[in-house]
Amino acid sequence: MPDRAAALQAEYADLPDGDETERVATVAGRVMLRRDQGKSVFATLRDSSGPIQLWAKADVLDDFAGFADLSLGDWIVATGTVIRTRRGELTVRATSWQLLAEARRSFGDKWKGVTDPDLRYRQRYVDLWANEGSREVFLARSRALSLTRRFLEDRGFIEVETPVFHAIPGGAMARPFVTHHNALDLELYLRIALELHLKRLVVGGFERVFEIGRVFRNEGISTRHNPEFTMLELYQAYGDYGDMMAITEELVAHLATEICGTTEITYGGRTLDLAPPWARRTLTELVEEVAGVHVDVRMPIDDLRRIAKEVGVEPEAAWGPGKLVLEIYEKTTEPQLWGPVFVIDYPKEVSPLARDHREVPDTVERFEALVAGRELANAFSELVDPDEQRRRFEDQARQKAAGDDEAMVVDDDYVRALEYGLPPSGGLGIGIDRLVMLLTDTHNIRDVVLFPTLRPEQD
Repeated sequence: MPDRAAALQAEYADLPDGDETERVATVAGRVMLRRDQGKSVFATLRDSSGPIQLWAKADVLDDFAGFADLSLGDWIVATGTVIRTRRGELTVRATSWQLLAEARRSFGDKWKGVTDPDLRYRQRYVDLWANEGSREVFLARSRALSLTRRFLEDRGFIEVETPVFHAIPGGAMARPFVTHHNALDLELYLRIALELHLKRLVVGGFERVFEIGRVFRNEGISTRHNPEFTMLELYQAYGDYGDMMAITEELVAHLATEICGTTEITYGGRTLDLAPPWARRTLTELVEEVAGVHVDVRMPIDDLRRIAKEVGVEPEAAWGPGKLVLEIYEKTTEPQLWGPVFVIDYPKEVSPLARDHREVPDTVERFEALVAGRELANAFSELVDPDEQRRRFEDQARQKAAGDDEAMVVDDDYVRALEYGLPPSGGLGIGIDRLVMLLTDTHNIRDVVLFPTLRPEQD
């Protein structure tokens, strides 16, 4: 195996300018820069760990002319002595080299990289080499996933895998992708959430489970939405949404410390302090504070419809009080919440899988974590009563029949699982893509997804 550029840089960090070693190293990677000085050619070679300089001399190197004629992006392997030039650059003075793969297409401007966003997203293999910032974002993403797994495993959670194909779409209120299994002659759905299968595992005795998995929603594309995205979902027996708040703020603060070096980060030019504890505010309190209007699920529905219209929401006939309150909140308040803040106690009508609030009627023990004006996490105390869950599913099914294509359907097998007994539990979902956006000060989800969904390329 070739020597790694970063390992050589670390090993000889104290080598004085102008000094040579007896160390013979072999390095491999892409030629990213080249400077021809007649009888000498200097090239910057980059592997996945970083750059190192090559120095080819006409009186030393076989096929010097071929080295001098290399194109930017060519893959080569070179062997030589490790030195530091008088200008302070750690260098492999090549005595032999070999072309491994030819780059027949340009890697863009050698100083600016690839600046066309469409090209960057379609040809990520070019973007990663040409733009150092892109590599750093995806390295941070990889590290965030690794740290998240370790964080949860240290707290007794086990990682599991659940089906991508579902016979019934469930676990969230979203429009699914539909496919067909030929051998079974069966219509299937790509999963819109991980939730219902994970809670089946809690019924089965796995008291702390998590999954980091791809989910799919047949919805629009924006700077914050991609049809396929990555979710972390976890479920904990003997917990509730208060426990989920603690896990959320501790995990995010831990990732910020490890990846950014501090819990005080900058996002979009504004500061955010992610250190626990985060504020906890009810949804209706925030609407009154931010929008200056009082809303409550127990208000007359005509009053809620009037308020909705006044703030720019056009109510649909099928919306009940809970849906109206949520729409008013999302229109007037959610984008204004810099946070971090736990928005707690959501209307029951829009939370069909959450437990009834122990104190506030028509409300459930649910929160969304809002950071920088967007939802980062959604969680609740789980509904464990099978009879109530069936009633909620049936209400959702009526809404779907009335034209709400994001409403749920009745999942008889999940209700059956609850009939075997689900202990009091807390559940949490965190959008990994949005979390990485937050930690890397990135503002378009396509910049944190290696291969985002795009329109077909035009000829």
